[in-house]
Amino acid sequence: MTTPARAVPGARAGTTRRPPGYRELFLQLDLVRLVRRGFQDMRTRGRLIQYLVGTDLKRTHADTVMGQVWWLIDPFFQMAIYSILVTVVFAKKIPDAPLFLFAAILPWQWFQTSLVDATTSVTARGNLIRQIQFPKLVLPAASTLAGAVTFGFGLVSLLLLYIPYPSHLSPWLLTLPVIAAVQYVFTLALAVFFAGVNAFYRDVQNLLRHITRIWFYASPAIYAVSALKGSVFGYVLAVNPFTYILTSYRNIAYYGSPPDWVGLFSVLVVSLVLLSLSIWLFKRVETGFAKIL
Repeated sequence: MTTPARAVPGARAGTTRRPPGYRELFLQLDLVRLVRRGFQDMRTRGRLIQYLVGTDLKRTHADTVMGQVWWLIDPFFQMAIYSILVTVVFAKKIPDAPLFLFAAILPWQWFQTSLVDATTSVTARGNLIRQIQFPKLVLPAASTLAGAVTFGFGLVSLLLLYIPYPSHLSPWLLTLPVIAAVQYVFTLALAVFFAGVNAFYRDVQNLLRHITRIWFYASPAIYAVSALKGSVFGYVLAVNPFTYILTSYRNIAYYGSPPDWVGLFSVLVVSLVLLSLSIWLFKRVETGFAKIL
């Protein structure tokens, strides 16, 4: 004996509930609206971002004797360390090795510092988030912009390095802002993503330090891409965005040749997609920041 099925209240006879299609699922995700609001938050909160950037810059090296001069000294120290590692320990013969290394180490230091600072930008402003209502997306955006300003000061160190190596100067150095813009978009995409995730999982900020350390050696910062052609590791370099970014920096600063335009364009397209997805995720979870911080 079978039991008759119960009728669903309010349901029409002869109709079945169809699963949501791609359009319905897309609308439920609210992707377009949240991404548009995120870009609007960064565009309309310029004064707040400017204030936060100034605060971050003043806080950096604020208690040191040398102060902001460390922005110029830090890259030179890193260059000296890796120069000894490459030319003495590994016995690699690289002409004008300091400039070869500095052209990649400087932008990498910008990326690593900006990403680590932006990841903790939300958790470090817990009191501000609980007291004032404002779009939290400006926090990682300000940290990333502060890193870009620091990179601008570091370029002075790069120009000083051309004093002993004037033969490497070329007109292609004028394309440096284009490469920096691509790197900025890529860094901002990761910064927004990790800032949102780190607010709920604090292990992210600790894990990220190890990831960036491995990422550095998996990028052509202390070696050239041509040195690993034909090896299995070459496939890792092929999918690494910083292969194209650092190669472009080194092309214009050391070899006097044009950037890798195709590689940079590919990185830019991927970065814009990642940035949109990161903003969407951040806007979806930012309402819970005040409860957990």
